[in-house]
Amino acid sequence: MPRSVAVITGASSGIGTVFARKLAAQYDLLLVARRKDRLETLAAELIAQYGSVVTVLAADLTNEKDLAAVAERIASEQNLALLVNDAGFGARGLFWETSLEVQEQMHRLHVTATLRLSHAALQNMVARNSGGIINVASVAAFVRRTGSVSYGATKCWMTAFTEGLYLELKSVQSSVKVQALCPGFTYSEFHDTMKVDRKKLAPSSLWLRAEYVVHESLKALASGKLFIIPGWRYKALVSLISKLPTPLRLAFEAAGSKRR
Repeated sequence: MPRSVAVITGASSGIGTVFARKLAAQYDLLLVARRKDRLETLAAELIAQYGSVVTVLAADLTNEKDLAAVAERIASEQNLALLVNDAGFGARGLFWETSLEVQEQMHRLHVTATLRLSHAALQNMVARNSGGIINVASVAAFVRRTGSVSYGATKCWMTAFTEGLYLELKSVQSSVKVQALCPGFTYSEFHDTMKVDRKKLAPSSLWLRAEYVVHESLKALASGKLFIIPGWRYKALVSLISKLPTPLRLAFEAAGSKRR
């Protein structure tokens, strides 16, 4: 009997790779990312270890043709059980001094790709009244800082989008679950790609392991919890920020930006 299928974008590294390793024992996988060689290496590992059916789909989700192909594949997957929208990247620098092309790519990847793939998945899942979507956002959705305007804005959009989906699914009493996963600083290639010194960015106590982030996400998925913020420090930070009057919140964010 065919197993349920989990689709993971951004599966070639970081949190996406950990999701693949955690899910392979239970699901067949469709792994999506730009780097086909890495996907194939990961697929071979998971097939050997778990006997899963692992399919790789090399795609640049900022490219319209590639995005349409992935969306079509998701919509037509008869055994679709889970979509993890993990593909993403960061950039540094003041907004007006950075490349507009990079800023636009970030919005296409975090916003447009998440929207299109979620739409395809929900058309599939809601009709069968089963399945789930995990949108990998960030604590940056709640706490802004200079040098990452588009990143914070797009992650904020992801959390608002996921909350809206949650409410709509509840309104029709659907069993489909959606989750906004909002990790803080996490050990992965994310910051290496940005050429950021982790020690200067944040103290070691604030850095999370990707395995812990994924564990917290999957543990909470079955219960249908909407926002998952791994780590007590980040839970406390978001709780505090959400209660501050706007002038105090802005002062807090400005002070944090100066320290960096």
